Amino acid sequence: MMTIDNTKAEILTASKKWIAAFNIGDINYCSEQYLEQAVMDARPMGQYKGRTEIYDFWQNFVTSTGATNLIYTDVHIEVIDKDSAKLSAKWSMNVGKGFITKEFWVKKDGVWRFSEDDFTVEEQF
Repeated sequence: MMTIDNTKAEILTASKKWIAAFNIGDINYCSEQYLEQAVMDARPMGQYKGRTEIYDFWQNFVTSTGATNLIYTDVHIEVIDKDSAKLSAKWSMNVGKGFITKEFWVKKDGVWRFSEDDFTVEEQF
């Protein structure tokens, strides 16, 4: 039986795997965690639609900035149902900091993936 606590734990595990992959520069893994039709709003850089555009954004971002050491703090997870949840948090890394308004996670074929990613860069270092 799926409980809210189980769903939150699964989202945290999926999120931590994404962060770990990001921190070693595994953009292939990171982009594969988005659904094909996912939308990412990266303020103030722009909106990216679909896994290919999202891959291109992350690849360019990491390559051009050397971004690493991503950390989430003040993480809040709102479970919508057994197959969807919203994560919000503050984030920081070696090149900046900001906040996540919404990572909308959807469980599809037993795997948690992003359908929406909405974050803001507040400061660049």
